[in-house]
Amino acid sequence: MRFEAAQHLRMSQQMKLAPRMIQSMEILQLSMQELEERLEQALESNVALEIDDPAADDRAIAEERKEQERIDHEGERELFTDVENNSEGDFERLATMESALGEELNPEHRIPQPEYRRGRVGDEDPKMEAMANAAARTESVNEQLLQQWALAEVDDSIRRVGEHLINFIDDDGFIRTSLEEIADQASAKVDRELIEEGLEALQVWLEPTGIAARNLGECLQIQLEAKESEDPSLDFSVEKMLLSDFLEDIEQNRLPALARKSGLTIEEIQRAKETLKGLNPAPGRQLASSSPHFVIPDALVEYDDALDNYVVSLFDGQLPRIRISARYEAMTKDGEVDKKTRDFVNENIRDARWLLDAIHQRQNTLLRVVNAVVAHQRDFLDQGPQALKPLPMSQIADQLGIHVATVSRAVSGKWIQTPRGVLPLRKLFTAGLETEGGQDVSGDSIKATLKNIIDHEDKHNPLGDDQLTNALKEKGIKIARRTVAKYRTHLGFPNARLRKEF
Repeated sequence: MRFEAAQHLRMSQQMKLAPRMIQSMEILQLSMQELEERLEQALESNVALEIDDPAADDRAIAEERKEQERIDHEGERELFTDVENNSEGDFERLATMESALGEELNPEHRIPQPEYRRGRVGDEDPKMEAMANAAARTESVNEQLLQQWALAEVDDSIRRVGEHLINFIDDDGFIRTSLEEIADQASAKVDRELIEEGLEALQVWLEPTGIAARNLGECLQIQLEAKESEDPSLDFSVEKMLLSDFLEDIEQNRLPALARKSGLTIEEIQRAKETLKGLNPAPGRQLASSSPHFVIPDALVEYDDALDNYVVSLFDGQLPRIRISARYEAMTKDGEVDKKTRDFVNENIRDARWLLDAIHQRQNTLLRVVNAVVAHQRDFLDQGPQALKPLPMSQIADQLGIHVATVSRAVSGKWIQTPRGVLPLRKLFTAGLETEGGQDVSGDSIKATLKNIIDHEDKHNPLGDDQLTNALKEKGIKIARRTVAKYRTHLGFPNARLRKEF
């Protein structure tokens, strides 16, 4: 085998994105919250950027003018002594006070005072304000249960076993690990009997009721027993029997078969089911705190009666208004400033201009895209989800003369506030199917029609997927049965057997 090195000439075309273009694409893709964070970071890292607050500028100018007037006024005062009234005594008293308080007046002997952050009264430290407004860390389910368990009146041995068991409680409130495995993982040897005693104690002391159950049936049984202990007149014997012996039949809604097996009537089973529906199948979820998802819309869509049309505006009031500092711009033209400093300031000003241009381009592109989408989906805004039309991103890209990737970035993570609620902008871009009449129908519109059919069906004789397919076909929507089943599942409806009411 022979190896050799050689030089060859080859012509090729390559597209390399400039840093400015990359930044524009990144800014376009940011949501409102992310853009706000990006601007705050830029204010901290770029010395040439500052908050654009005309009111603050006016106040600063007024304060500076007032201070200058005060200085000028004080400078005009004359110093004189009243010879006629013999002011020498005043100077003597002043000398006596200085001699008596010399130690205290001497700066070298003063007690050092703590240094405070410079600023006018009322100024706020942004970092301290952010720390004060930050949400406290939420406690986990196990941490909350350990706090409850610390107040339980139990023996020390049961307390230690209970603390060990709490480590195995999941967010639903269940202990799904076998007691044998729990005993094997204990730091000290614990017998099965003590583990069971600790489990019973947990089920008695911990709230909400049903915590520390090993399965759904046991969880609901504990809640029924707690209700009976609170009110001795209640009798849940039927419900307990169904949970212990026929839980699967209840879950599968096999009520006729359950009636034959248990000897109960359908009416008795129905009443028991209603009682069980009032119980909590996952009590731990009451303790598990899920962080709420806050959404700041990027655009507002409102109906204008005068124009008989929908008007789009951008939600940019949350964004900090920034500008390039005039003081730093002046430094670039000041010959007394050394070259190294001028180069540093020039670089920061250039980055600041790129950022401002990218934000302006983002707002312009987003406004154009939202206007085009709103114009296409006016029927949806007027009538609701059933009137949502299919809309591919390529159609908006062709209409606006931009690349489809630009539309995708403009839509990514954006929310709009409409008369139909606050929606993700991407929701208005949907694939669709063609009806028998030749009209295009979006998937969300088909789901809305399917939901309406199921909501109004005979609950004692619900429609199967084949029947739902035929019902959609009667409305001019011809889709496959498996698609109907998929849409039904997305809507949260079980199959016909589970929807049936007896």
